[in-house]
Amino acid sequence: MYDFENAPDRTNTDSVKWNVNSGELPMWIADMDFKTAPEIIKAMKQKIALGAFGYEFPKEDYFNAVADWYETEHKYRPENNWMIFTTGVVPAISSIVRRVSHIGDNVLVQEPVYNIFYNSILNNGRHVLSSDLKFDGQEYIVDWHDLEEKLANPLTTLMIFCNPHNPVGRVWTAEEVQRIADLCFKHHVVLLSDEIHGDLVRKGPDYIPAYSVSSKARNNVISLVSPSKTFNVAALHAATAIIPGENLRPIVNRGLNSDEIAEPNLLAIPATIAAYENGHKWLKALKKQLDKNFEYAEDFIRDNIPELRVVSGDATYLMWIDTQKVTTSSQELAKFIREETGLIISAGNVYRGNGNNFIRINLACPLKMVKDGMARLATAISKYKN
Repeated sequence: MYDFENAPDRTNTDSVKWNVNSGELPMWIADMDFKTAPEIIKAMKQKIALGAFGYEFPKEDYFNAVADWYETEHKYRPENNWMIFTTGVVPAISSIVRRVSHIGDNVLVQEPVYNIFYNSILNNGRHVLSSDLKFDGQEYIVDWHDLEEKLANPLTTLMIFCNPHNPVGRVWTAEEVQRIADLCFKHHVVLLSDEIHGDLVRKGPDYIPAYSVSSKARNNVISLVSPSKTFNVAALHAATAIIPGENLRPIVNRGLNSDEIAEPNLLAIPATIAAYENGHKWLKALKKQLDKNFEYAEDFIRDNIPELRVVSGDATYLMWIDTQKVTTSSQELAKFIREETGLIISAGNVYRGNGNNFIRINLACPLKMVKDGMARLATAISKYKN
């Protein structure tokens, strides 16, 4: 029913990912090489056929669609009055940094983590404070003692939580999410949870939205969600802030409106509604394809590039690969891989923490592209060692 075997040709378009040289294969930035769900395309076409595109604002049908999706897919229904439309998760993060912290404050993250968080923090005159995730050689875990110590710092006023985690793919348990929320509440730190990869848990227990935590801690939590990663509609510029707290919500709302990031474009509302009301089957089919892609890549690396080791968790379509037996300079390695084979991947150093020992590869593409990418990776590693 859905086509996950053919990639749309995005060369010579305005695609960031496919602005590459001839013969290069981009497997870095987190967008997919699949067409989005036809149900979304249909809704967009109907909107364009109207031919008139004045000012718009989301109404109850938009918020109902978001709530329906989270109840059906993730078992936790947010209240409609908790939600605010915004033009993207990253713009919202930057706005919230400005509204709930002050210049010179610490904003806490857990490195290695999505590199754009640093831009939102540093560009606004705040300091990055990391409670690094502990890596035991197999998986990443929270350093609870260190986390509480840094949340207790009087200058720490905001924590940006990656839930599920990019780039390591960890799906945090209900107990972990609750404990982090409780610690933030205890130390008067607002918890800002980036949940853009929440729909992309491939196996194991589902992710837990931060807005679902219990006790008073829930009044201190902001969840940011979007269909952009799930359905490959990043350029749609549509996201939702979910804020249960009666006092926190108007603060965030004023910030989003002051920063002019609370008004939808002509396709944001109908496409989001179509995604959330009619995209369940497409997402299920996507996850099946991602399972095949991950299984192939994991088997290939184990059998053909034993120096590398896959340590990805159960979420996202991004594979986190340990390269420390080959090099401790992921930046140098990524540059070499591109120059030698045309394969473009993400160097782990940009995520900080122990990222120098890792590379990140995007596997959200037809299996034939995964096979091509793995073959190029094997060639590059062999040449790099020699």
